[in-house]
Amino acid sequence: MTTDLLSPLSATFPDPFARLATQPADALLGLIALHRADPRPDKIDLGVGVFRDDAGRTPVMRAVKAAETWLAETQDSKSYLGAEGDAAYTEALAAIIFGARRAVDRLTGVQTPGGTGALRLGAELLARADGAARVWIGTPTWPNHGPIFAEAGLEVRSHRFFDPAAAAIDFAAMIDDLADARAGDILLLHGCCHNPTGSSFTPDQWHALADLCAVRGLIPFVDLAYQGLGDGLADDATATRMIFDALPTALLAYSCDKNFGLYRDRVGALWVQSASAATADPVRSNMLTLARSLWSMPPDHGAALVRIILESEFLRTEWEAELDTMRSRINGLRQALAAADPRLTSIAGQRGMFAMLPLSPAAITALREGHGIYMAPNGRINIAGLRTDTIRAFADALLPHLEGTR
Repeated sequence: MTTDLLSPLSATFPDPFARLATQPADALLGLIALHRADPRPDKIDLGVGVFRDDAGRTPVMRAVKAAETWLAETQDSKSYLGAEGDAAYTEALAAIIFGARRAVDRLTGVQTPGGTGALRLGAELLARADGAARVWIGTPTWPNHGPIFAEAGLEVRSHRFFDPAAAAIDFAAMIDDLADARAGDILLLHGCCHNPTGSSFTPDQWHALADLCAVRGLIPFVDLAYQGLGDGLADDATATRMIFDALPTALLAYSCDKNFGLYRDRVGALWVQSASAATADPVRSNMLTLARSLWSMPPDHGAALVRIILESEFLRTEWEAELDTMRSRINGLRQALAAADPRLTSIAGQRGMFAMLPLSPAAITALREGHGIYMAPNGRINIAGLRTDTIRAFADALLPHLEGTR
């Protein structure tokens, strides 16, 4: 059909997209393009949140390679598994997250496309259960947290969390802001390795948050995306286990992207702990109905690899050893960066892949244009983007821009 023939129709036919506004580009995706186009051989990419070894590579883990070989040789079907995904994967993963003391009759888990899918499924479930519930999210946080809950129709409220001047959690301010939270509201918590600050609650603060939720009737929603990259698998799950032990109702979004290196395979899970065994069945049926409408069936490949690794004593040992190496590298880089200047000492005590630097937008631009150092617009850096031989150059470029900020 020619344009001339379409002209009379286009004059009367409604354009369903006419009211759409162009959305701002994702800052990190833009950063990837800028870094890729930069010809300088000494450029440093601290923007995108992926683990890198000291050669700057994001390798496929040896345990994952072995599991892929096994899967290729033994898998006899690509048929659907169902909306719940691989139940054996979810069960094996639950063991390393919750340990032996989980309320089996009240805890429901389903496989999701990454941690993002788990957050969205949980948000949709909460919105279906109580559309008037509000979600409280600390500032700063992962930029996608707010949009995920807002797109599910929930009202998003922010509370103070981090004091950039002190490079530490402002717990008193957080508790003060949460005075406005009401029963049935949701409190989003990073289980470990906070993105973007790397800061951690103390055990006493975790217990205080559990008490706050219990007294005020708040529902904790834990986002656990970096288990094993902070202080170890068990230590990084301690806070999550305490929250689930202390409260009748809680949610957990989990990602295997970082600790199994399965970024592009989108491997995650959502667990919901119900207040009673009687509500566990309705919770599960609604989770599966929502999952069916969102993505129908979750992708199998990455979850199958995680299941194979966790079910094999040899591969699990191999995976944990690789994870230990990754964690040691990140924490070693933290120590080295903290030693470069007294104003960076707080970085050594933080955990996970990220830290936030007190830099102005002008300083971040100057570091990119003058030194080829790429980081997020809010000053978040991916510690794992550094190498042993780039720390000194990075610190030398950075330190002049820290003057008067701390």
